[in-house]
Amino acid sequence: MTMYAMSDLQYQAVYNCLSFALASMMATTMYLWFRATAVKDQYKSAVIISGLVTFIAAYHYIRIFNSWVDAYHYAPSTVADGAMEMQAPTMTGVPFNDAYRYMDWLLTVPLLLIEILLVMKLPEDVYSQKAQTLGVGSALMIVSGYYGELTVTGDLTPRWVCWGLSMSFFLYIVYELLVGLSAATNSEADPVVKGKIQSAQLMTVVSWCTYPVVYLFPMLGINAAHAVVAIQIGYCASDIISKCGVGLLIYQITYAKSNKEGLLPA
Repeated sequence: MTMYAMSDLQYQAVYNCLSFALASMMATTMYLWFRATAVKDQYKSAVIISGLVTFIAAYHYIRIFNSWVDAYHYAPSTVADGAMEMQAPTMTGVPFNDAYRYMDWLLTVPLLLIEILLVMKLPEDVYSQKAQTLGVGSALMIVSGYYGELTVTGDLTPRWVCWGLSMSFFLYIVYELLVGLSAATNSEADPVVKGKIQSAQLMTVVSWCTYPVVYLFPMLGINAAHAVVAIQIGYCASDIISKCGVGLLIYQITYAKSNKEGLLPA
């Protein structure tokens, strides 16, 4: 990604958001993996995969955070009238590698869809077919959007083309989650479990809708350093909702199903 001069406030905003996202991913991973023993064996895979999603994200957030730190440097601060004057960071010449984020999505987005499928009542052949089509569709959605992400100023035609192509795959996934899987969702007899599955589907769709909006920031007149800051903060917020939020909801679904089936006390 092309780098731009940042004010101290802009640099610190991204720095703190990346740090918060990293801590959220690590904490969610630990919670989900420790709580996997609290559900029936048939549901453990969904909880473990949910933890794997946040674990993979945590690893990539470490790389993103370190890359951000390496891209800028603070000169020694000066002291005037007993107060330290904060100066803007300068670019080190080391490029900020935002490809880590796309490598993360390429791994975690298909897993996010699989963890939802695992808590639904699906025949084995239907599960296999849905997992394959949603997995391939989500991978194509990520790959098709990467090239446009590299352009935040100047001629934004490549970004528009990539956005449109990626959105076509995105709309297919949304259709499958809300319409294609509606029969399996409605087959849940327990209204509590059914409601939680619907919440997981809706939370996934709503949180994913923020990604194409963030992608549009440079096309909406936000440019240079402002675009980089807005994109990084926006993606951090979206990742926390779609990975941590949905992962915790998946655990609640598996816990409720285990409770219903007699493993746990009412």
